[in-house]
Formats: sequence, C-alpha cells, structure tokens
Amino acid sequence: MTTTSIITAATRRRRSVRFAGPLISLILPVAIIIAWWFFSANSTSPFFPPLSKIFDTFGLTWPMHVMTDIVPSLWRMLAGFLIASVIGVVLGALLGRVPIIAEALNPVLQFGRSLPATALVPVAIVLFGIGDTPKILLIAFVSTFPILLNTIDGVRNVDPVLEDVTRSFRLTRMQRVRWVQINAALPQVISGMRIALSLAFVVMVSSEMLGSTNGIGYVTLLAQQGFQIPLMWSGLILLGLIGLIINAIFVVVERSVLRWYTQTQED
Repeated sequence: MTTTSIITAATRRRRSVRFAGPLISLILPVAIIIAWWFFSANSTSPFFPPLSKIFDTFGLTWPMHVMTDIVPSLWRMLAGFLIASVIGVVLGALLGRVPIIAEALNPVLQFGRSLPATALVPVAIVLFGIGDTPKILLIAFVSTFPILLNTIDGVRNVDPVLEDVTRSFRLTRMQRVRWVQINAALPQVISGMRIALSLAFVVMVSSEMLGSTNGIGYVTLLAQQGFQIPLMWSGLILLGLIGLIINAIFVVVERSVLRWYTQTQED
C-alpha cells in the first residue's frame, strides 16, 4: 500500500468518524426519552407525571417566559462569563510571567476558589440586593478562577525555544505576551473557559433560586413550592436543553479558534 493510499484511507476514517459521531451521541438521549415516555405514560403519581403532560406544560408555559425569564437568565450568565474571561486572561497572563506575584497571591486565589458558590449567594444578596448586579458579580467571581489558573499554567508552559525566537526578532514585551504567549497558552485558556462556562450556568440557576424575582431558576423553584410539578419538570428539561445548546455553541467556537491546534493534534 502506497503512502498516498494510506493517507487517503486515514482521511476517510476521520470523515466517517466525524459524520457518525453526532448520530451515535443521539442514541442514548433518544433511548432515555422513549423509556421515560412509556414508563411514565400510566403514572398517577403527582410527583412523577407522564412525560406527555410535561411536554404539554413546556409548550404552554415557557414560550410566554422568553423575555421575562429566559433572556434575563442568559444575559446574567453571559455578562458574568465575559467579565470572568477578561479578568482571568489578563490577570493570568500577568501572573504567569511574574512568578513572584503569583506566589504572593496564591493563598488568596486558593482560598477564593475553595468557596462554594451557593454559600456566597446570601452574602451577595446582603451586599448588593436581589437585582442583576449581585448575580452577575457572583457568576464572574466563581467563573474567574478556572480561566485564571489555566491561563497561568498555559503562559508558564510556553516553549522556551519559542521565547528565544521572539527575542531574536526584537519583539516588545507586550507583543510577546499578546501574539506569542497568549496564543501558545490558548488551548489551556479555552479549556478553563469551558469549565468556567459550566460553573457560570450552575451559579446562574442557584442564585435565581435563592434570591431573585425572575429567571428560569426562580420559576422552577416557584413551581416546586406551588406544587406545580409538571412545570417544575419542564423547567429542568429547559435548563438541560439550554446547557446542551450552550455547550454545542462553545464547541463550534472552540474548534474555530483552535483549528490550528486540533489539526496539529490530528496529524
């Protein structure tokens, strides 16, 4: 077998895996939905209503809550995540290049990342009230640490040969940080952002459940307290769908930004 044929066969295998991957990933969710539908069809339990009833409640309720609850929830999460991304990348690049400052701040960083997000919700309400501000700040605070720590590690692990090349081209310190160090650390930075995004989603829901007047978490908790069980289940399904969509969008952006990295890994 020639080298060309081997490369062609490998390319075909990669394409078939890419095509079959999404289809395979649908098998388990579809199986769960089918099993849930049939097992709950004749349910008379008020706590475990038929899936058909949950879907009916979903279609009747949530379209009317798009602007009043869904959009505000997503806005808080996105705003907090963006703030965390800016702070995490900028501060992480600084601490990654200045180890003495990183060592001085390490106890504070480890203390902050160890605080449970749900324990901080009452503190945020006491300090800032129950508006959007405390929720956004809390999401930003919790989401900053994965991005910050991953950026520090990524910047520290830049290939020394690459550093020497940048010096030989007489790049300034800011140019080295912006065009070389950040780009080299980008895979780890993106990995931290993925973790931070999941944390932002969790904090968004928990903050709305403990102190809010609107949002998906607020409506879901209100349904549970009002014994509106189908609405509660539909809220959980909505949260799962939103999380799935957010993750899919992030994967698309990640593959676009790190195309050079993923192609190198595949080769």
